[in-house]
Amino acid sequence: MMRVLLIIISAAFFLFTACRPTRKIQTAITKTDTTTVITPVKSGEDSAAIIQESYAKLLSQRIAFTTFNAKVDVDYVGGDGKKENVNVTLRMYKDSVIWLAVTGLFGIEGLRAYITQDSIKLINKLDRIYTARSVAYIQEVTGLPLDLASMQELIIGNPVFLDSNIISYTRTPEAISLLSVGDFFKNLVTLNDGKMYHSKLDDVDITRNRTCDLSYDEYENKKGPDFSAKRRITVSEKSKLDIKLDFKSYSFNETLSFPFSVPKNYKLN
Repeated sequence: MMRVLLIIISAAFFLFTACRPTRKIQTAITKTDTTTVITPVKSGEDSAAIIQESYAKLLSQRIAFTTFNAKVDVDYVGGDGKKENVNVTLRMYKDSVIWLAVTGLFGIEGLRAYITQDSIKLINKLDRIYTARSVAYIQEVTGLPLDLASMQELIIGNPVFLDSNIISYTRTPEAISLLSVGDFFKNLVTLNDGKMYHSKLDDVDITRNRTCDLSYDEYENKKGPDFSAKRRITVSEKSKLDIKLDFKSYSFNETLSFPFSVPKNYKLN
């Protein structure tokens, strides 16, 4: 269950459970081919203008919010082929807090999390354990500069690890793909009318070879912004992990509460 929580808040860049030793994902990633994009050459085509226009459309699709509330059905299949399912209630206040409650079989809540700019706090209700760490704990586990803001962007469906350093592109009649190179990842993002449908991340450090595929489907416009209600995340390690996120309901900018209290009989981890 802890693994599912961390998958959601960091888009599957790190995988561990509360009852297992923490391990950095880069120690388990197998080598993968780096994606190459070849810019098509056409007479009279202004490549710089095409890239600039496409990047601007992508930025115009970014979801701005004050609060976000959602119920998410999460299915995942690990390297052992075992399928699991949990339900997650998710609440966020921009630049302030991420709150999650994870329930499993029979609707029993097993885990609750409260993440701020400075700390991450977890209540394991099944084992009656309370864990409190600095937010740097997430950065240590992932080897990535993840903070509250970047985790919220991942959850809401905005692009991450993508900057204006776009080195090439390719396009079809239906879509355009942009390849950017940042400090940590090469990001090949595929857009259709500015909406992001796929993002493939490859580590720029070839000794790490981390890779992650994120797909965004079933865009809706029920609550204001265009929102991807179904997502798929694939992380390639020595074995492959597949995660499906199905947003059953969601809302923006409503008044929310973030209840988090630790029972006195819980053990501090």
